[in-house]
Amino acid sequence: MDLSEVQEVIDGRILVPWRPGDAWLAGGTSLFAEPRPGLRRLRDLGTFHWRPVTSAEDGIEVAATCTVAELLSFAEAPGGPWPAGRALIAGCCRAFSSSFKVWNTATVGGNLCAALPAAPLVSLAVALRAVCRTRGLDGRERAVPAADFVTGPGTTTLLPGELLRSITLPADALAERSTVRRVSTHPWGRSVALVTGTRDPSTGRLTLAVTAATRRPVIIEFGRMPFAWELRQALLEMLTCDLLLEDSHGRADWRRHLAVHLAVETRDALAEQR
Repeated sequence: MDLSEVQEVIDGRILVPWRPGDAWLAGGTSLFAEPRPGLRRLRDLGTFHWRPVTSAEDGIEVAATCTVAELLSFAEAPGGPWPAGRALIAGCCRAFSSSFKVWNTATVGGNLCAALPAAPLVSLAVALRAVCRTRGLDGRERAVPAADFVTGPGTTTLLPGELLRSITLPADALAERSTVRRVSTHPWGRSVALVTGTRDPSTGRLTLAVTAATRRPVIIEFGRMPFAWELRQALLEMLTCDLLLEDSHGRADWRRHLAVHLAVETRDALAEQR
């Protein structure tokens, strides 16, 4: 990592005006993963000392500075409520194409704010209908549905100087049956298509979220369990050329095929659960 252009690192709690070249620093694994020639000053979020994960009756609050390793440890701890939701959390954490060293440094907030199409915690947040809590330098807070937070590759709804404080996973979503399906070019590679699915056991509602293959999360919902052909047709209509991602990891038409295939697999797995 070449940090020669960074001139200053300051306590994130210090209220100084935001200026061009500023960036919030959490784990830094995304921030320094590629050249950022305009970076001049880092505002350290670690100084806030937020509790990584807080569990209550109404759901789970995950701090933006919670590391992937901390979230995975919480999800895989024996016992505790919402076993289906915790299994989905663990599955998304394990979709990271990185080593344990990165898992111990990379943060939940950093993964969401980087807004990479293959970001597995974006998939998690969307699948469990998370709410992103943001905070401006003036102290004002906003609640943004995770489905709306990422607007495209590398872009979010964050305003200049605004930070992501936490994400909240509601209890009703955590209690639903859930599963995740993923394809990558090799076992530890970046996801080229990832589908998460949840099913409400009381109403039968099925919700699927497609990521990695698309430029932003794509959500499809049915009030009942659809036939496989219904799901396939609906997704083929939704996954238009402008939504599909094409890069060195895969062509758009291939990613579309994989996304539809994984969605049908997800539908079948949830249909079998009782």
